[in-house]
Amino acid sequence: MIARTPKRVAVILLVSLLAIACAACQGTKTSGGVYQNAIQIARSEIWQDINSGKACSAEAAILDNGKIVYSEGFGMANRDTSTPVNTNTLFNIGSTSKTYCTAAVMKLVDAGKVKLDSPVVEYLPEFKMADPRYKAITVRMLLDHSSGLPGTTTANEVGYQVNPNFYADVLANYAHSHLKADPGFAAPYCNDGFTVAEMLVAKVSGRKYIDYLTTDILQPLGLTRTGVSVGQRPDEGIASFYLPDTGKKVPPEALSVLGAGGLSSTANELVMFGDSFSTGGQNVLSKSSRGEMMKAQPSQWAKAAVKQVGINPEEAYGLGLDAVDMPAFQKQGIKVIGKGGDTDDYHSQLMSVPAKRITVAVIEAGHGSTAPSMANDVLESVLVSKGLMKKAATPVTAPMAPQPIPAQYRGFDGTYDLGSGLLNVSFDFNNNTVALARPGAAPLGALIYHDGSFYAANGTRYGAISVEGQTVLLQYGHDLASVLGQKIPTASPPQALRADLNSQLWLRRNVRAYESMSLASGTHVVTSVTDPGLPGYVIMTGSKQVKSPVYAGMTSSALRDLTELDLLDRSGQTWAQLSEMLYSPASVATQLGTETKSVTIGKDAYNEWFRTAGGLALNFDKPSKDRAVVFGPDGSTIYDSVINSGAVYAPAGSLVELAGAPGDVLKVIATTPASN
Repeated sequence: MIARTPKRVAVILLVSLLAIACAACQGTKTSGGVYQNAIQIARSEIWQDINSGKACSAEAAILDNGKIVYSEGFGMANRDTSTPVNTNTLFNIGSTSKTYCTAAVMKLVDAGKVKLDSPVVEYLPEFKMADPRYKAITVRMLLDHSSGLPGTTTANEVGYQVNPNFYADVLANYAHSHLKADPGFAAPYCNDGFTVAEMLVAKVSGRKYIDYLTTDILQPLGLTRTGVSVGQRPDEGIASFYLPDTGKKVPPEALSVLGAGGLSSTANELVMFGDSFSTGGQNVLSKSSRGEMMKAQPSQWAKAAVKQVGINPEEAYGLGLDAVDMPAFQKQGIKVIGKGGDTDDYHSQLMSVPAKRITVAVIEAGHGSTAPSMANDVLESVLVSKGLMKKAATPVTAPMAPQPIPAQYRGFDGTYDLGSGLLNVSFDFNNNTVALARPGAAPLGALIYHDGSFYAANGTRYGAISVEGQTVLLQYGHDLASVLGQKIPTASPPQALRADLNSQLWLRRNVRAYESMSLASGTHVVTSVTDPGLPGYVIMTGSKQVKSPVYAGMTSSALRDLTELDLLDRSGQTWAQLSEMLYSPASVATQLGTETKSVTIGKDAYNEWFRTAGGLALNFDKPSKDRAVVFGPDGSTIYDSVINSGAVYAPAGSLVELAGAPGDVLKVIATTPASN
């Protein structure tokens, strides 16, 4: 049935809808014409993300020949006040910040204060590691991901407040850490390289990193909105993030890691920054420095792989750039540079054609953003409309026929470390298939071999290569190969830790109350296991090879974000340290019945834990900035005071975490839940 609306009411509704539409497009700038199709693509794809819950708001911009020809905001920046996103609304840009950090380093290179191929320790003597090879890390290796650093120092660096001890915490973590490979050997994505680069800029310039970046890079380019994360300037017009399933507003995200991923900006200012690499653009760097940043910097392993098997197992990183030669554009003679960024709650993508002074940017707030593919589609449309390239045809292909698996893959069977878990890979040369399966689980599906690659039923393409003693499983996307996993070598002879870590539950203790919710769900409660099929190894957020009774080290040189395990003595107990994260056994959790328990946070600021004896109704009495988190028996987060308040039902076996500042008193009040 269609409801009929009186004419006068219809007119009022129409006026109201027009007003809302105008508000939603506040700050929109569009030239139409040759850009019309690209604009339609941006609008269509962004609204798809918003309407499907992948994003709650967004911005997009196109710059051509130094002028912004299109920019637009989408969705609500603040739902409480019905404030729409406009072209000045700030979003965190995540790892796109790395390009700004690199520009800051290159500015010092231009000034003769830094040399790219000089050791980092010449400029930052306080940077030390337990592995003597660290002295060979050069400034260039920080910026092209080939330093060999383990990956990312994460604890307390992303959340809802900046860590005032950020540099000290990072340096303390490095002091007991090892490299996963010789400097320059391989280039898995590495956030920590840019954290060291940030500290280097501060040390050499004699100023705070953000101050140097502002005066020497941002201000000369007129980038007045670009700066620290939205959580550090919540009143300057930010895009708030809302959880898609509940609609709850999450506190604005603050990031301590400015060089690696802590800046916020607008789509307008992103394209202006991208244009600074163009010939004829407003440049803050010399031609040679810009050229160095936009040049592919393959690692030793990548060069060997291309020479031996014709495959680059890494993205073609520049300095601070994800891509400097994108195959789909390169085939048509177009050089595109690009950098994307992801934080917990925001995603960004910047893509530029320096020779043509065309740049696009997309930023979204959301957990399922497709910003990279959007930016790619928008840029392609602009280039096609301007007659600079032809739209790539999508060929119709017949179902792929399986071919015999070549003998070169014998010996590729085994267990592969994915960084966050394990994968068993088994080659069946009789049926010409490859089976992938998680340990203890059913196979994920058989792959068939065809023309040098392996294909899943859904068309996903994989590969496998062994170069320089490293056997890796590859996954393809956009004509690029990236490392999915690395084969775990046999430990010979296998060693054992002094304690049995099989099926042990661990609770993190060095959590600050402001740490992000994603880290709470991913790192606060972890399990360690051992596998009879992998003697000499322990699996605790990835595989680790036991090197001594108290230490297990990294097993891969080609994966990102790896950790090391140290066993420590704490008051007669064995605690575990995973790089910068400190854990105690779950036995430290105090049993909680129907009672009120008080805890005082000690001088070390270790968070405290309880375990519910039965199903309980829980309330919390704590300082406003302190934290209470409840994990269900399955480890899932069922309550987090960052976004929740009031009472919560905790099933038997739930874990309760309380975090705060030293000296703070927190109470958990447990009562019998009401019956239905």
